[in-house]
Amino acid sequence: MTTTGIEGRENAETAAEPSVPAWRRLAGLSMRFGRALVDVVHPPACVACNAAVAVPHALCGACWRAMPFVERPFCERFGTPLPVQYGATMLSPTAIAEPPSFDRARAVARYDGPARELVHRLKYGDGLHLVPPMAGWMARAGAELLAEADLIVPVPMHRFRLWRRRFNQAASLARLVGEIAGKPIDAAVLRRIRATSPQPGLTRSERAANLQRAFAIRAEAVESLAGKRVLLVDDVLTTGATGNACAQALRKVGVKHVDLLVFACVAADD
Repeated sequence: MTTTGIEGRENAETAAEPSVPAWRRLAGLSMRFGRALVDVVHPPACVACNAAVAVPHALCGACWRAMPFVERPFCERFGTPLPVQYGATMLSPTAIAEPPSFDRARAVARYDGPARELVHRLKYGDGLHLVPPMAGWMARAGAELLAEADLIVPVPMHRFRLWRRRFNQAASLARLVGEIAGKPIDAAVLRRIRATSPQPGLTRSERAANLQRAFAIRAEAVESLAGKRVLLVDDVLTTGATGNACAQALRKVGVKHVDLLVFACVAADD
């Protein structure tokens, strides 16, 4: 093909391309200017320590290095890190001695350092701005569970505690995790029907006793749950008592498989 032919084809292709309307270009410039202005007035800060960072909803270098991310080897049942690879079973001593009522749990990080700080700021400091980064990490850590889930269900909060705190952090995390994974969420399936004492400070057996008969399934949802694979979402996994109580309530109505996804976990054998 001659040079003239090539130029003619390029001119024809350029002429065929739809031009971007001036108003759209102006809108794009306005949005970029607005974001730049916000960054000047409120520069991005580390979600854990508030140090300056390059982009919003991120950790600074120091907090990233200090974040105790959970990586393999970890217990296949509790999702908690293991000090060594125990063999093909990959189960912690606790999971072998006291198997949980849920099938599998996964966590982003251990409940320590920046992870603990994020949970506390979300839970007790009205830190709803922390939901996007935390939910994003949870979606990645729980990708295997999310791929198999039919429904996402947040661990519910009793109405009295919800009234005092004004929001359920588990439900906020579950909604965004569901949006990221493209999975349906139902925050009304599971109800907390009994007000329980705060769990911190209780022993493993006391936690289990504290949560007996604390959860129930909404009557209208019973039939639709039969045979489903449900993914529970909560902020922290400690002894697994809450996950166990929720899983037991779900299995009573025929749920086939119950997994648990949390942001942080306390090692079962700490």
